[in-house]
Amino acid sequence: MRVVSGDLKGRALKAVPGTSTRPTTDKVKEALFNMIGPYFTEGLGLDLFAGSGGLGIEALSRGLDKVIFVDREGKAIHIINENLKSCGLEEKAEVYRNDAVRALKAIQKRDLKFDYIFLDPPYKKQQLVKLLEMIDKENLVQHDGLIVCEHASDINLPEKVGGLVQTRSEKYGIIGITLYKVDAEDEGEV
Repeated sequence: MRVVSGDLKGRALKAVPGTSTRPTTDKVKEALFNMIGPYFTEGLGLDLFAGSGGLGIEALSRGLDKVIFVDREGKAIHIINENLKSCGLEEKAEVYRNDAVRALKAIQKRDLKFDYIFLDPPYKKQQLVKLLEMIDKENLVQHDGLIVCEHASDINLPEKVGGLVQTRSEKYGIIGITLYKVDAEDEGEV
């Protein structure tokens, strides 16, 4: 596992030991960032099921200013911190051990809005619709921001979740990527 592109291109990243996390493959990571970027001039990201931190670190390498990493597993938090340190990104990151729902509630209290939110929950415990509903209700994504959902390719997510609208859905073997943004009609920007 490595950083695919940007300032840290080629930098090796450690994976979380065991089988509790499933790192995004380099091929899928490259496709995902080509869909949403591929590079950024600034912005705030949230890597909600961070695992090893690969998606958030890739986003930082490609130009985001800061990423908040959240995972509920202690060994994942340890690896995220190791990967951030080896990439020299500690100053551009916040790392929290928490479950996704509690993390979103805590973030809402900070009045943060994200340019990019990465959701890659365990496939067996798919809770993407519930998380999208929370993100929408708490108004956590910028009006021009994107939510990136990684899921099993046999999962079909709804076209609309509250004020969020699906903009793209692609399949890469057993992995699916679905993008959401704030619906311009819901914001009165028609």
